[in-house]
Amino acid sequence: MYKLYSMQRSGNSYKVRLALALLNAPYRAIEIDILRGESRTPEFLAKNPSGQVPLLEVEEGRYLAESNAILWYVAGGTPLAPESRIERAEALQWMFFEQHALEPNIGAAYFWLALVKGGRDLQTHALEDWMERGYAALQVMENHLKTHEYFATGQLTVADIAVYGYTHVADRCDYDLATFPAIRTWLRRVEQTPGFVSMDWRPGAEVDEVDTSPSRLEAAK
Repeated sequence: MYKLYSMQRSGNSYKVRLALALLNAPYRAIEIDILRGESRTPEFLAKNPSGQVPLLEVEEGRYLAESNAILWYVAGGTPLAPESRIERAEALQWMFFEQHALEPNIGAAYFWLALVKGGRDLQTHALEDWMERGYAALQVMENHLKTHEYFATGQLTVADIAVYGYTHVADRCDYDLATFPAIRTWLRRVEQTPGFVSMDWRPGAEVDEVDTSPSRLEAAK
């Protein structure tokens, strides 16, 4: 069984949880709150020196970081991972787009405006750039989705899961999707997929919480 170190409100973490749910793959989830320093402890850094989530333990002592790399790993050999050379490249094209155009803008805005208390005041200098570049990325997606139901292969793949992660929370951080009807239709299409789970969903008894005692939090500073 996989062991997934994940933060419930993280879009990157959610992408992996969504893929595992769609694949009906069992896993043990361990909640890591990066806002409380839980990804910066010596124990966690020994697993992932970058100090980021998600992190997947694929076998005892062997860890895989970076959300889109994890998506490819868990989806390998399933309909979520395109088989042909060109379709794999097309899926990767959109996954790279997600990481250089969506995550640094919509993802950053979501983190600071929706998750960090007082984040709007701390990031007033960056907000205008996030909005401009985030809207530009949304327009690229809208143009594609006007003539395609999904981002690659004509069916749901890891590319859609990657892009969905932060697009579906854009309205929580000042983005208005009213002028992007194709994106809104695509969001609903993804959400109607059998096995879909929301970001708030938790896999019941399989979720573990890390130790948040004062001594542990002190060590995380």
